[in-house]
Amino acid sequence: MDKKIGFIGTGNMATAIIKGLIKTGFATADQIISSRRNQDLLNQLKNETAIQVTTDNKKVAAQADVLFLAVKPHVYEDVIAEVKDFVKDDVIVVNIAAGKSIAFIEEQFGKKVKVARAMPNTPALVGEGMVGLCFNDQLTSDEEQLMKSLFASVGKVEIIDEGLLDAVVGASGSSPALLYMVIEAMADAVVKAGMPRQQAYTFAAQAMVGTGKMILETGSHPGLLKDQVCSPGGSTIEGVIRAEEAGLRAAVIAGVDATIQKSIEMNK
Repeated sequence: MDKKIGFIGTGNMATAIIKGLIKTGFATADQIISSRRNQDLLNQLKNETAIQVTTDNKKVAAQADVLFLAVKPHVYEDVIAEVKDFVKDDVIVVNIAAGKSIAFIEEQFGKKVKVARAMPNTPALVGEGMVGLCFNDQLTSDEEQLMKSLFASVGKVEIIDEGLLDAVVGASGSSPALLYMVIEAMADAVVKAGMPRQQAYTFAAQAMVGTGKMILETGSHPGLLKDQVCSPGGSTIEGVIRAEEAGLRAAVIAGVDATIQKSIEMNK
């Protein structure tokens, strides 16, 4: 990949993508430039990754062939107004903010611009991200493939209709927070049984990783896989029943639905 990748804003998500791109070899450090207001945090990122950093958003915009808008949604309008006259004619603008549609980005630039809208998640940092991705009609098929390959370098990618991005927020964008809570709760339970805390996290986290891979690699329905480990009268079915009594599924559905509804509100 011989293009320059720019990031305006370098919070947790952008940092995860930057480190993921470098770690997987999709891009080298000298192909990436990033900006943010806090010079100390920029210096920290530069020391960790060796990318080029600056406090000048316009400098990033002028150099980038692929430009990530990685700032908070409420400042998108101001940032675009600041940089829109400095971007390259054929730049691909990547919108990773919840609540900011492709139409909004096009309107703010006030001209035809290539827009990719993505909903990534922070496991991109370890090459296990999940990304929902869509485009406007300005990208060529090669450019669409480039964007898919970029995000595939840090995890899995699904091309979807923009109208489903709110659901992606629930399925993968926000869900790591819920899954971390599940792992923490599992660890608490086994710590209660006497296992050391760090070892408990290792067992619980690896069980989560392996469970996900079982679904992805076998293509089996999760209910079937659950049934296969529930021996009659065994410990697993006992745990399933108690979790159901405590409202596990209802709690997960409520939490995921809340993230989706919040994302919908942010689009208004």
